[in-house]
Amino acid sequence: MLYGREREQAAVDALLDGARDGRSGVLVLRGEPGIGKTALLDHAVAAAGDGVRVIRAAGVEYEAELPFAGLSQLLAPGLDRLAALPGPQRRSLEGAFGIAEATGGADRLLAGLATLGLLAELAAEQPLLCVVDDVQWLDPPSLDALLIAARRLQAEGVALLLAARDAGAGAGADVLPLAGLPELRLTGLAEPDAVRLLADRAGGALAEPVRRRLLDEAAGNPLALVELPSVEADCASGGLALTSRLLMAFHGQVTGLPPATQTLLLVAAAEENGELEAVLAAAAVLGVDAGALAPAERVRLITVSAERRLVFRHPLLRAAVLQRTPLQQRLAVHRAIGEVLEEGDRRTWHLALAATAPDADLADALERTAQRAEARGAHGGAAAAYERAAGLTPDRDGATRRLVLAAEAATEEGKLAQAEALADRAGARTDSVFAHALLDQVRAVAHFWRGAYPAAYRLLLDAAATDIEPAHAARMLLQAFHAAWYVGEEPVATVLDRLAALPLGPEEPLAPLARDLPAAVLPALGRPAGPVPDVRATAGAARRAGAESPVDLVQLCGAALVLGRDHETLELAAELAAEARAKGAVGVLPTLQFFLAEAELFHGRHRDAEITAAEGYALARDTGQHQWTSQLGAVLACLAALAGDDARCTDLAAQALAPGSSASAAGLPWAQWALALLDLGRGRAAAAADRLHTLTTGPHRHHIGATRAVPDLVEAAVRLGEPERAAEPYERFARWAGAAGTPWAEALRLRCQALLGPAELAESAYRAALDLHEGTHRPFEQARTALLYGEWLRRERRRTDARPYLGAALETFERVGAAPWAERARTELTATGTAAPTPVAAAAGVLMVLTPQELQIARLAAQGLSNRDIAAQLFLSPRTVGHHLYKAYPKLGIASRTELVALF
Repeated sequence: MLYGREREQAAVDALLDGARDGRSGVLVLRGEPGIGKTALLDHAVAAAGDGVRVIRAAGVEYEAELPFAGLSQLLAPGLDRLAALPGPQRRSLEGAFGIAEATGGADRLLAGLATLGLLAELAAEQPLLCVVDDVQWLDPPSLDALLIAARRLQAEGVALLLAARDAGAGAGADVLPLAGLPELRLTGLAEPDAVRLLADRAGGALAEPVRRRLLDEAAGNPLALVELPSVEADCASGGLALTSRLLMAFHGQVTGLPPATQTLLLVAAAEENGELEAVLAAAAVLGVDAGALAPAERVRLITVSAERRLVFRHPLLRAAVLQRTPLQQRLAVHRAIGEVLEEGDRRTWHLALAATAPDADLADALERTAQRAEARGAHGGAAAAYERAAGLTPDRDGATRRLVLAAEAATEEGKLAQAEALADRAGARTDSVFAHALLDQVRAVAHFWRGAYPAAYRLLLDAAATDIEPAHAARMLLQAFHAAWYVGEEPVATVLDRLAALPLGPEEPLAPLARDLPAAVLPALGRPAGPVPDVRATAGAARRAGAESPVDLVQLCGAALVLGRDHETLELAAELAAEARAKGAVGVLPTLQFFLAEAELFHGRHRDAEITAAEGYALARDTGQHQWTSQLGAVLACLAALAGDDARCTDLAAQALAPGSSASAAGLPWAQWALALLDLGRGRAAAAADRLHTLTTGPHRHHIGATRAVPDLVEAAVRLGEPERAAEPYERFARWAGAAGTPWAEALRLRCQALLGPAELAESAYRAALDLHEGTHRPFEQARTALLYGEWLRRERRRTDARPYLGAALETFERVGAAPWAERARTELTATGTAAPTPVAAAAGVLMVLTPQELQIARLAAQGLSNRDIAAQLFLSPRTVGHHLYKAYPKLGIASRTELVALF
């Protein structure tokens, strides 16, 4: 029976009811140790009844890191459903769980999407309750996978219930990445409920002063009310924290057991999985038989579950057993466990935890463990294994090499402070130029992710200049290019000059990138560098040379945009994104979708850009890629500005510019442009000019968004009567357009020239611009030029001449959903003396009535893909796909897939 938890029980019951109705939901229970989180989980399992399938797991505090141990425990009942998952997702979980060998470079993020798929499969026949206790102790790969799945659950009929300690309660609780998930914080019981619980457990045996003291010290903590009465004689130790008091209570209960039982409990506490057979076998090595378990079972300190696992009554009891044991005895227990386990990573780790002196063979085995962890994408586990292997390595150089590997793995995991500490330890042990270059690369990555771009740039530039192989230098310079992009034009040019000068042989995988990246980007900075390459050809050459695709080729998509070769990006980014989906390379998809959305936007395909950016944004958010969340959110803000959705634009821009985040610098140019476009569309020329002048003259003026924003600055400055504010940015834009050499770029330059004057050349410039727009497939920019020309004609009192241009602009703006510009064109057309057409709500047709995800799914369904095929492509569950189609059909006025095909 639960006392005083009616509100919490109601929240859990509502979660279950949603699953029974086919809706998925997530709830995180937070609170201090002993506050009743596990009791609520037990209530949920009991309330689920026979009609709901239940799977359950719990994190375990452990000295080593065994990747995917928690997820393996949770999903073990569903392993027979793996065959139903798409190939890459199935292979991801098979590698994670050791069912099959993991392929090198596995994308750990894919395990999260595979977890979503497997949960959906388990819920296919009946609702599913997924319960995970002590989330703060889950190994990081398991936690990441679970949270990715949690954030993408929609209509699978899955209830996911997580329990975690409060921030400040230690054991990783402070850094749990649970933000954005629904949370219910448990507090102490009210006094009447605490009194009832204490009376129920202690009866009338307590003297009134003792009862009062227990109630005061427990402060409503149910575990304290249950356990402290057993040590009420020690109540005077009230100066200790409550958790320490509880540990003392458990110490006393364990101390009263026979020595053999205490030893068996220690083995159970040290064996992270609680497997009965392994615990009994290890205890036998220490001279203890299974009969020693009975005394602990009688007092309910430990139970044997239906899955034949030993389960402690409370996690604090397990911690108490380990804390009270002398070091030598714990070492002996780890050694015994290692001896009885089969060959594998668990055996290696237990033997490593028992080792007290260097051991070359054990160090080699730990390095192999680290390599397997890296192959599964579990870089944190690899870092821990490399570091422990270094401590067991007899020779200095070998130990240093393993510390370098540990630092690199910690960097991949995002454990920046740990990576820097390991780099410092390794650097103090070696004079190797190559080792120090690698360690500087580690430090540079840490600086980059903290937003210290100048420091990252300098470290990488200097490391690449040392006496290391050109192939290694090329990778460092490509990283330096990324850092330099946020520093300024000169650093970008410096990196590209160094990259072009590298003596890479044609057989080197990165040679085509080192040759063509400078040639593609430098002309945009006013530095001609020979013929501008077609990045699609560069990508092909790099693939043939052995570059890893798509990861190594991503920067080519951005490079083409820098000089306005948007059509190349449109094709290459779409191709690489399709390849990433097929391979399950989830981590790189948001980057590709950012570049693809940019190219689609520049082509005036606003709805396509919204679909691409929205999917990339959700994927980046769900997988913790903050840089791309910022940039994709800013692109979505820009699209919202064009559509006239003021609230969405300002909200997305504010998120992209959130202070204190290193990712905010990444989204800054696009967010500034979005807010300026919103101002310009609403007729706030002064605010638009201020934002755009800052953007186009500041340190990010070489960014793609800043370059493309110059025509907007010209329009805003001219409207404001201050054309001189746009003079210098326009001159740079004119040089850029000349280097780009594309008709659409020249059309925009001519539009700017028509606005800036001289007046007698305005009409010829407008007409020339409109001629160049023809055939460029950029309807929005063509319509803007037509609108400006029509406005000019009306001001020149040539109303009849203005009407065709204003009418054409209005039709285009309505078709692409650019409401502010459509309203402006309608106003101008009315001012010519002609009634403008009445706005039609569905002027943009089918594209405008669906959400981006609904439209994306509907398009794929119209192509003949099944729900399962669509789910695999979009990393959703088939039931979620069906749910979105169910919502889309009434909006479109249809009832079947056949009608969908006809409609599209």
